[in-house]
Amino acid sequence: MYTLAIDTSNQVLGVAILKDKEVVGEIVTNIVKNHSVRLMPAIDYLMKEVNIKPSELDKIVVAKGPGSYTGVRIGLTTAKTLAWSLNIPIIGVSSLEGLAYRASFSNKIICPFFDARRGLVYTSLFVTKENRLVGIKEEQNTLFADWLERLATLNEEVIFLSPDMDKHIGLIRDKMGELAIIPDQALHIAKPTDLAIAASYKEAEETHLLTPNYLRLAEAEANWLKTQKDKQNG
Repeated sequence: MYTLAIDTSNQVLGVAILKDKEVVGEIVTNIVKNHSVRLMPAIDYLMKEVNIKPSELDKIVVAKGPGSYTGVRIGLTTAKTLAWSLNIPIIGVSSLEGLAYRASFSNKIICPFFDARRGLVYTSLFVTKENRLVGIKEEQNTLFADWLERLATLNEEVIFLSPDMDKHIGLIRDKMGELAIIPDQALHIAKPTDLAIAASYKEAEETHLLTPNYLRLAEAEANWLKTQKDKQNG
C-alpha cells in the first residue's frame, strides 16, 4: 500500500511516499517560498524519483492545521483533489500532532506549538502510550504566557517543539525554568512521514467533508462577522 503524505500548513513544505510503513522517499524544505507554486512540482518530482504512478497510490494523508491559513488551504485543496480524482481514502491529521511525533520516543509530556502572533500560540499536549501519541489537552489558540504558567503548575518536565522556537525560547525559560526541555533544532522541523504514522491510527474521512482546523477565524473573517453583528445590533 502506497501512501502520499503532504504538509504545507506552516513554513515547512513536506511531501513523503511510504510503502506500508517504509519510507521510500521524502522531500522537506524549510524556506519562505510560495507553497502553491512548489507543492505539485515537489509531488511530481518525488513520484518520478521513486518510480510511482498516481494510479498506484492507495491513500492520501494531509496536515489540516492549525498553522498558516493559506498554507493549510493549499495542502488540503491539493490532497482532496488528488483523493477525489484517484478515488482513494484521505486522512487529515493535526499539524500539532504531526510535529509532536518528533519527540514520540520520549516518556515526557510533549508540547508542540506554532506562533499565532500577538503573544498567542496554537498548542496542545501529548504523551506517548504504547508507541503512539495521545492528546491530553485540547488543541487551542491561547496566550503563551498564560499557557506556560499553567504548565509550570504541573511540576513536570515538558518537551517543547516549534519551528518558531527562536521567538519564544526566552519566555519558556523564564516561566518553566529547568522543567523545559528544548531539543536540537532539527527536531523542531515537522516531517510528512510523521503525519503518515499518526494517520495509521485514524479512520479515513469523507473527502468533501474534510475541513481545515484553523482553531480561530482569519482576521478578515472575524472583522466581517463583527461588522455584521454590529449592524444587527445597530
